[in-house]
Amino acid sequence: MPVSFLERLKTLPYYLISHIDVGRFVPRREHTYLVVLSRYEIMRHKPFLFPDYWPTLPWRTRLFVALMRPFNWGPLENRGGMYADVSLGEGRGSVRVFNLHLVLAHPAWRLEEFETAMTNRDPSLPTIVCGDFNILEKLHVTPLNWLSGGRITDALRYRRERMLIEERFVAHELTNALAGTMTHPISRSQLDHILVSQAFTVSNAQVVPDRYGSDHHPIRVEVIEQR
Repeated sequence: MPVSFLERLKTLPYYLISHIDVGRFVPRREHTYLVVLSRYEIMRHKPFLFPDYWPTLPWRTRLFVALMRPFNWGPLENRGGMYADVSLGEGRGSVRVFNLHLVLAHPAWRLEEFETAMTNRDPSLPTIVCGDFNILEKLHVTPLNWLSGGRITDALRYRRERMLIEERFVAHELTNALAGTMTHPISRSQLDHILVSQAFTVSNAQVVPDRYGSDHHPIRVEVIEQR
């Protein structure tokens, strides 16, 4: 989110932490932010950085980014994610909540960023992973995978990335609470995710029909802690 909205959130009577999501250069140099807003105390938090891919991008991607500048696309810097350990109440410990925005580029880099985030898991803590994972799974949008630095097979084998990321969810014992839903009408894909560890049972999961200042639909998940 932009800094102007972040400042408005800071006026609310909740616990809040934020970290730079990306630094953009167009139309001017500015930052957007990842935010965790909680009714319950945030006991600790940690940001972590993702690699800088720009120096390794092929000529086609640099040309594509240059052509997309009128649409506010451009080189990115300072990309990263974060987690927050949120109190579950007196004597009940905490839950580790991740906030991620994976890169819209080579699909292998998205998997790498997800695994980077998962190195920050604590096996002793219940875990929730939230964010825009940018998984492209329809043929009309997967050419972006090639234009953004991937291989031609990343455009043609359009179901492969979804299969691979779901395998990683299973390996990390995380449930994709909104599996099979569409959260982004243009891509007709599930870009946005809420993953929960086996410490929770999903009681309700919803893609909110209306959109508010975004081309993504909001999503919400209700969970019950297993005792």
